[in-house]
Amino acid sequence: MNLEEFQKESIMQGLGINEDFGVIYSFIDFGNVDFWFEKDIRDGEGNVLDKDNKLAIGLEKMASFSKLFSKRSRFYFGMDINNRKSVGFVDASRKYFDNTITKPVQLIKHYLDGDDYKNNLLDINRDERGEYINIPKCNFDVEICVDAIRLVDNYDTFCLFSGDADFINLIKFIKEKGKKVILIKSGFVQKNLANSADKVINAQDIKKYITIIRQKSSRS
Repeated sequence: MNLEEFQKESIMQGLGINEDFGVIYSFIDFGNVDFWFEKDIRDGEGNVLDKDNKLAIGLEKMASFSKLFSKRSRFYFGMDINNRKSVGFVDASRKYFDNTITKPVQLIKHYLDGDDYKNNLLDINRDERGEYINIPKCNFDVEICVDAIRLVDNYDTFCLFSGDADFINLIKFIKEKGKKVILIKSGFVQKNLANSADKVINAQDIKKYITIIRQKSSRS
């Protein structure tokens, strides 16, 4: 066994993912995953972050981690076709994941009031009703459900990177098909969602495998 194989086996043993899970397909709901560590003050090794730094998901690290145990890794995230950074981010994801599924982001107007100003990190716009921000919205629940059902005969275990309770019925369907479920989530999730999975992994337990340190923007 070489060093790479040893490291892989060590990580899998630590997470409790073994050969009993068979062929695993991972479905990454990145709109949910993207905010997992935004309030963390320590990095993946437990060191306190510099006040000017923050944790972010590293696409390449996320893909490499997922591929440790997944035969296929599917990445779901919206794209703002008018934003060069957004387009570049999605293009980068296509290099690292087996499949990247995207669609245009919708911008929802939210008019500011009171504490909205204090907590806002987005550009402020104005119209006849007042000042507002554009909140990006792009939900992939339907796409993930359709793909998970469409591909159900190809995998033994459905691995979901998300804590969204909207997936409870999908997980029930998959379990009825005799499949196993791994749920990788952050923070609190509904009890019936967690109880429906065969294995629940907390995002904090994989932080060092999927995060990078970035400098905060001037608006952070």
